[in-house]
This record gives sequence, C-alpha cells and structure tokens, in this order.
Amino acid sequence: MPDLDEHFMSIAFSCAVNGRGAVEPNPMVGAVLARDGRKLASAWHRRFGGPHAEVEVINAARAAGIDTQGATLYVNLEPCCHFGKTPPCTEAIISSGISRVVSAMVDPDERMAGQGHKRLAEAGVAVTVGVLERQARSLLAPYLKLRTRRRPWVICKWAQTADGYLSLPPSQGRWIAGEQARKKVHELRGLCDGILVGIGTVLLDNPLLTNRIGAGRQPVRVILDSRLRIPAGCDLIKTANFSRVCVVTAPVVRDPARRAYAEHLRLCGVEVLEVPASGGGVNLGQMLDELGRRQWTYLLVEGGPGVFKSFVGEGLVDELWAFVNPRKVRGEQTSLARFDIADLLAGGAWKAEDSAKLEQDSLTRYRQTPQTA
Repeated sequence: MPDLDEHFMSIAFSCAVNGRGAVEPNPMVGAVLARDGRKLASAWHRRFGGPHAEVEVINAARAAGIDTQGATLYVNLEPCCHFGKTPPCTEAIISSGISRVVSAMVDPDERMAGQGHKRLAEAGVAVTVGVLERQARSLLAPYLKLRTRRRPWVICKWAQTADGYLSLPPSQGRWIAGEQARKKVHELRGLCDGILVGIGTVLLDNPLLTNRIGAGRQPVRVILDSRLRIPAGCDLIKTANFSRVCVVTAPVVRDPARRAYAEHLRLCGVEVLEVPASGGGVNLGQMLDELGRRQWTYLLVEGGPGVFKSFVGEGLVDELWAFVNPRKVRGEQTSLARFDIADLLAGGAWKAEDSAKLEQDSLTRYRQTPQTA
C-alpha cells in the first residue's frame, strides 16, 4: 500500500517538527499508528530526555483505549535499540504487538545503523524502510550533519534593503525589518543552540542577542573576537550570568595583556574559547568542530557582513534566511554595509526552500543546491 504508507509517513513528518528546539541533539521524530487505512494515534518526541515518539504514540493509543495489536507504526527515523536517556524503542514496539514498522530511513548514529530494524525483524515484526526517504533526509538534515560530520547546522540570517544594504543612513531610522520580521528572528533564536556575531557588531550596536519572545531556549551568545577587544562594560558581559556568553579568540598564551583580560572575562562568567588563528581571524572550521563535540545542532550566524562573507566563502553555511524590505538606500551613504542575497543567488549555489510575507518584508529561506556528479 505505497500510497497509504506515504500518506501516514507525511503525517509523521508533520508531527516531528513540533519537537524542534526542544529535542536536540536528538532528532525530530514523529510517529503514527494505523490499522486498515485508518489513523489510530499520532505523537512526537517532545523533549530531550523524554520518551521517544514511538513510546509516545503507543502510550497515546493505550490512553485512548486503542488496542495496538497488529497495528502498523510509521516513523520518520529508525527506532532506537540501545539504552540512553530512555529504554530502547524496539522493545516497546515488540511488546505492544505492533506487527509492521515503516520507517523513512536508517539512523546513521553508530549505535544504530540498521540495528534497530534488524532487532524488529528478528522479533517477527515486518519492516519497510525508505518511504519518503528524500523528504526525511531534508527534514533531519541538521541531525544528520551532526551525526556524520560532527558539526552543527549553520544558518546565516540577515535583514537587508531591496538594494542589499544591512544598515540604514540616520535619516531612514534604525530598523530595516518590521515588527513581524523581528518577532520571527526571536522565534528562530529560540530554536538554536547558539547565536554568533563578530566583534564589529558588538562594538557598533552593543547588542544583547537574546531570545525575547518568552518561548524556546536562550541560545549561547558567541562572539568572534580574535584580538579580544570586547568591552568589559558591554551588555553581553553584564548579562553573562543570565544567558551564557562565549568569546571565541585566538590563543592568548603569548600575549600577557590578552591573557590577563581573558582571565578577567572568565571571572565575569564569560567562556573564553581559544581557537587557532587563521587569516587574521580564528579558524572557523575548528570552532565548528568544537561546537559539534558539544553536541550543538544549530548555530545561527547574525553578522556582520564580514562574518557572513567568511562563513559563506569557506563553504560553512547550510541555510540562509534573507529578510528583504522594499525600501532602498539609493546611494545616500555608500560606506554602509552591504550583503545582497541577489549576489549569492547569481552564483547558482542556493535554492529557495520556502518564503513568507511579513508585513512589508519578505522572508525567503535557502539551502545549498545539491551537487550533481
């Protein structure tokens, strides 16, 4: 029943996304129980450390008085077969009497890699793998990158005028994007492990870089500062005990003044992460390796333009969020920072995934264009 399999798997995808921002570094997983072409129950993995989607949907069915014997379970990722924060999902599936499991793809986690499917098959559960696998890989791309490349998914986000400027002349006000767009940014921050800017943004804007919508997580605030110029009195340092701050700098061991300042920052509650220098800054690849070791799934890069260009130029960006406002600077101040999505698209490396209208602003989300052999 391929049409029914795809139908119920699509519902599992829709359930899975409800866990984003709460389950990481675990994957977003949704599950559906069905019998005779009818949905019995649906659920998703709700929070890291909590029951997985397979257990959630079995419990939901039982709570509703539904017999799971002989049902089919649809799940967008291979059920786990190892003890972690929770017991193995495979054992819950087997004991529930579910007779068939349809999963979209194999879990690349080295503890899994097909072992969950194997355990189910050995117990007499029919297993179908690969239903809507391409869509599943797209949905789980950040998790898959963390598991296979050991780095977080990097999102570059910015707001620009129609002619590609990231800031406005004084005569045009402070904000490029409107209130709805700014709210969307805070929602995105609440889904990410960390938010990164360069020291230039800190010196110019003295930002807080917090999620201020009251929902989701508070991301770690990461500052690229190879020469350790961050002011001790800036708002980031003042609020380090409220929300974590990590200053990424070049090694300080040979510079007594920088070494002493690094110790002062640490006493203020700031993490000072030393990374090898590279090209006048820090080695961004090695920084991402360290964040991957910390099991970060999402890193949000918010600027400024030099930081964007470094990440994009080194091929370190997975996703772009471009907020475009119809106003134009029209050459009033050519010294203003510029980073135009149109310039990136001209290179042909990015594909639009979706778009939305937020008052006068348009938001388009892009991902790397798949490479063909």
